Amino acid sequence: MQERPPDGPLPAAHPVPGARARQPDGDQVPCPPRPQRAPLTRRQYAYGLTVALLVLVLVAVGILR
Repeated sequence: MQERPPDGPLPAAHPVPGARARQPDGDQVPCPPRPQRAPLTRRQYAYGLTVALLVLVLVAVGILR
């Protein structure tokens, strides 16, 4: 392994014969697109609203006690 001098530039990179293809620059690897999520149903909205109201009632009761 070739080490660089502490004050010099990095050694040049060379492709390795027979190695797999290089990853593209950036922080993401290409992948197939995600499928679209199904929209929320009325039942899911009702459950969410019920839970939110329950939490608000419990917080109000806790504050007023």
